[in-house]
Amino acid sequence: MPRKVKCGLIQCGLPLHEGEGTVAKIKEAMIDKHLKMIDQAGKKKVQILCLQEIFSTPYFCPSQDAKWYATAEAVPGPTTDLLSKYAKKYKMVIVVPMYERAAAGVYYNTSAVIDADGEYLGKYRKIHIPQVAGFWEKFFFKPGNLGYPVFETAYAKVGVYICYDRHFPEGARCLGLNGAEIVFNPSATVAGLSQHLWKLEQPAHAVANGYFMGCINRVGTERPWKIGKFYGHSYFVNPRGEILAEGSEDHDEVVTIDIDLDKIDEVRNTWQFYRDRRPETYDELGMLLP
Repeated sequence: MPRKVKCGLIQCGLPLHEGEGTVAKIKEAMIDKHLKMIDQAGKKKVQILCLQEIFSTPYFCPSQDAKWYATAEAVPGPTTDLLSKYAKKYKMVIVVPMYERAAAGVYYNTSAVIDADGEYLGKYRKIHIPQVAGFWEKFFFKPGNLGYPVFETAYAKVGVYICYDRHFPEGARCLGLNGAEIVFNPSATVAGLSQHLWKLEQPAHAVANGYFMGCINRVGTERPWKIGKFYGHSYFVNPRGEILAEGSEDHDEVVTIDIDLDKIDEVRNTWQFYRDRRPETYDELGMLLP
């Protein structure tokens, strides 16, 4: 019997910008906006839904302002508890990228995974943390320390790779080896230097590892920061590298697609990348230093 799953991605812009309310109010407004979009996804019978990177706040990393630390919270915690109710209501797996407070002064860029019965399954912490102009992430996030977990959900084996992670093929391979059938990459990426990579790297990961990917990006500009426009174009890609569904450049929307997980076996039986791997020859990857 075919294993068909309806998947969704939420892309949206800020309802409140810095200066239009306290950080708590900005966070509250963003969560409220997402709850309405989760309701939309539920009405569309989405079974697995992923939100965008640090979904409940602006992408505040162009600043180095410690006030945003106040938006971090425990994972699991209040926001995952809230979204667990929505997961249970709609029998929907929800991937929740958010700002995690692990301890005083210790913060991670994290994605929680909630199963269709509302159970919190665990979390992935972003491993690769950039530190370049406009993306001062090391000021806000400690590098992840939980490896590359894959979560056995009600509908599929789900992995998560967050934004800058996508530039590193090693972790994408680890997710495949750990059994991922669909990998979500919630991102915050703007027009410019990396835009042409948006539809190169992730289809390449999907092909090299024989899984589906759901790739999420924000839309619009976020004031007062001047790093550019988040250009949307959230999309799903299959194990052949074919883009199946794609969002717009500048509109809030829930991008949905029905995927057939049996295509994974079909593709892997054609392209035998896992059979023909030679891990015994790759030891030097861990030894080579720039």
